[in-house]
Amino acid sequence: MSRTPRIAIIGGGIGGLAAGLALHRRGLDVMVYEQSPRLSEIGAGLGMAPNAIKACRSLGIEDAVVAAGCAPEFQIMRSWRSGRVISQQPLRDNSSKFGAPHLTLHRADMLEILARALPEASVRLAARCVAVTPGATVATARFADGSEIEADIIVGADGIHSTVRTSLFGTEAPRFTGCVCYRGLVPIGDLPPTINVKDNILWMGPHGHIVHYPVRGGELLNIVAHIDSDSWTEESWNRECEQAELTATYPRWHPALQELFRGTPRWYKWALYDREPLARWRRGRVTLLGDSAHAMLPYLGQGAAMAIEDGCVLASCLAGPPDDLDAALERYEALRRPRTRRAVLGSRARATENHLASPWARLKRDARVAIRNRFAADKTVFQAAWLYAYDVGHPDDLPR
Repeated sequence: MSRTPRIAIIGGGIGGLAAGLALHRRGLDVMVYEQSPRLSEIGAGLGMAPNAIKACRSLGIEDAVVAAGCAPEFQIMRSWRSGRVISQQPLRDNSSKFGAPHLTLHRADMLEILARALPEASVRLAARCVAVTPGATVATARFADGSEIEADIIVGADGIHSTVRTSLFGTEAPRFTGCVCYRGLVPIGDLPPTINVKDNILWMGPHGHIVHYPVRGGELLNIVAHIDSDSWTEESWNRECEQAELTATYPRWHPALQELFRGTPRWYKWALYDREPLARWRRGRVTLLGDSAHAMLPYLGQGAAMAIEDGCVLASCLAGPPDDLDAALERYEALRRPRTRRAVLGSRARATENHLASPWARLKRDARVAIRNRFAADKTVFQAAWLYAYDVGHPDDLPR
């Protein structure tokens, strides 16, 4: 094959657009197919750890991401009721330790940055994929309007309920984690000065935890509250709930959190799901990326980062000789599956640590954190230096 291979990406979220941009930067022929009539991102806050920022650097969008993001000075872990500081780790040192800062953004801002960097002609909207067919040398995708496309490679970046994944490996229900989340955005100007709105705060309690951090240039405080519950299992990100549900769910939690709950009447809730790591991502000329391949819980803050890294590595692998596409796809999977599997399983382990019910178990955990902060080589809150140190744009992190 002497011509430039045609690559179709199914899904125009953060992972799909990042992959499209990475491939475009490499001079490859890429088209992103998004089912919605416009590019939009449901949700609110997004943590961008140093490895995610380094991936953005390789895409040429680091400056735009830094301009849109906030840089919390500390990651602070507090006790759910008293507010006692369990751990306080400086995030400002990440640039020197890991080669990039730790930022927080609004998800929609990140999506807009990617969309601006990718040529408009490379995205087709209102294109809902209903099936893909892998082949030995080409693959086809069929859409809800009856149209079909053929490409040398099709990449499924269509999320946890991936149509592409189902076409490849059959129907498999996501795993309900027994956790329900609430999210809201509070205007920072409306909050009293006694509430810390500059740092990344994690409140640890029995059967749950609450995170808040600034987004949108410090205009808004993003709040995500997690609670163990099997009473509600709907996964929709846009299901609104009453403010009173928050106060009823966390009645004995710190007064500062009650103040945050009252900060906005608009709250949303969803049930948390993930999937078992796949033994392989590929059939023929079709492969997977992001949540389609490795949907994970948010407890390591790596969902978007792993998807962006996937796109960068895929582009790097496909930038080789065009007559060796199968080897390039195998290399992409071999490079990405071990790292993403570790992130999926590590996020599950963090869920257990975050929601300890026993006061004695929480006390032992807090003691371990204090000892680690004093003596361990890896002093990151989630023991995540192995994640943050990775640089997708550095040759040493892409072994031949």
